[in-house]
Amino acid sequence: MSEIHRLKSQIVSRFSLGGFQIRSEASSFLAQQLQPLDDAERKKWITNVANHVQGQCLNLPVIEKQHIELAIKEANNTGLDDTETIFRVISAFEVPSFVYCVEKKKFLLDTNKKSLLATPDGKSGYIRERYWLLWQKTCRHESFSRRTTPGMEETGNKNKHILRKVENIVSTSKMNDVVLLGLLTQLTEGRYYLEDPTGSIPIDISIATYSAGLFCEGCFLLAYGKYRDGVLKVEEIRSPVPELAANSIAFYGTANSWGGPSKTLLKYSRNLNDLEKANVEHSLVFLSDCWLDNPIVLERLEQLLKGYDDYPPVAIVLMGPFSRRNENVYTLKSLFVKLGEILSTCEKLKSQTDLVIVPSIDDPAAANILPRPPIPGALAGELIKRFPRTILTTNPCRLQYCTQQIVVCRADLVTKLCRNTIHFPKEGLLEEHFARTIISQNTLAPLTPIAFPTHWNYDAALSLYPLPDLIVIGDPCQGFHTTEQGCTVMNVGSFPKSKYAFKVYYPSSRTVEDSQIPDED
Repeated sequence: MSEIHRLKSQIVSRFSLGGFQIRSEASSFLAQQLQPLDDAERKKWITNVANHVQGQCLNLPVIEKQHIELAIKEANNTGLDDTETIFRVISAFEVPSFVYCVEKKKFLLDTNKKSLLATPDGKSGYIRERYWLLWQKTCRHESFSRRTTPGMEETGNKNKHILRKVENIVSTSKMNDVVLLGLLTQLTEGRYYLEDPTGSIPIDISIATYSAGLFCEGCFLLAYGKYRDGVLKVEEIRSPVPELAANSIAFYGTANSWGGPSKTLLKYSRNLNDLEKANVEHSLVFLSDCWLDNPIVLERLEQLLKGYDDYPPVAIVLMGPFSRRNENVYTLKSLFVKLGEILSTCEKLKSQTDLVIVPSIDDPAAANILPRPPIPGALAGELIKRFPRTILTTNPCRLQYCTQQIVVCRADLVTKLCRNTIHFPKEGLLEEHFARTIISQNTLAPLTPIAFPTHWNYDAALSLYPLPDLIVIGDPCQGFHTTEQGCTVMNVGSFPKSKYAFKVYYPSSRTVEDSQIPDED
């Protein structure tokens, strides 16, 4: 097979993944442009051009030569501009919301205005969008049947599953080999059901086996079993199939699905990628439970800040609660003054490091619901005066370091999943089950709104689709870090309860370092 012919096959395959048919003239043109490059660069450019083509919003899914020419031109112009910075913090209320379009097989930007006061259909709306997100990636998975052109059979299709809807199942008296993607609920006390947009069905899980993960009410799961006498007798329960970020991003085109002022996704910025690789010493520091009203905690925090003044990181992320006791909200104001006094003596940090303040749900001036707004400026204003590089942000929030995407959330998420799971795994590490759960569910809140209250209109802020590079959780349980589907999942743990341990992330090598303030003894 000639080099050009092999390249054309790769190009046709990549565009087919996005639901496009590429003309022979167009694929030949692109193959000729890519021929001088090595294999790694070719793959990168094929993906890049395909994403730019998807962003052109074509009327027909047919790619002509002029579409490829325009995509190459746009790709060459992608680089550092006024909206691109090495480090940026993105508020939860600035995260764009997308809805899945079944006809176009891609995600479209939701331009409707959002409000904290959601309409009555807001609850069903965000749950429905979660379903369609999981449904579309499940249908594309190799384990499931794919539709083929009429008159043609897909080779090796006999062992593939067929993903059913509730309405298809309940329309018959019995059905074997059922695979259903549904929301786990209790519509009646003590009886579990699975729901999808077409209806609900009672399930019997008495003999079910479970795959890796934690399964709670309010999460989606794949149920394998038989339908008999109006009940789905479940034989196996699995998490929704996970998906690599690179595969998910293809269905957004070049739209900025992450957030921030840039019109395109900064993952494709060559200049930022070069900066990321070159600055191997750049780091991000994460701490949780920064109790400023505890003298020992404040002393250890001062040791940490002054220690880093010699080797300033890109950012230090402090997660709340910032006071262990909340009798008087204005007490927190004086505590931030003390923190500002410490930081004002750190000259290198003042010029080179951003201080990111992420509140917990226990911090004052906001309800116990996510996403929650930042600490009010009225309480942290003196801190900003003493350390101008302070950023008051939401919980959760998103960080962009060069091309890397990071989600930060201060919540008792590991603890809540363990408390609410219907089956606690007997094998494997807890951190692996936790990571598998949130990555398969593609959300920080795979629980019922009662167990984990969220603003319905801002569910996008809790989304983990496409997967980020790093997920940082601030749960008081023991700290850990693990990797799943190319995404690092890290729990910082409690700074005071872990003998003043914290985490350091090096983006260039994508490594996590466990650190600790040593005892003076």
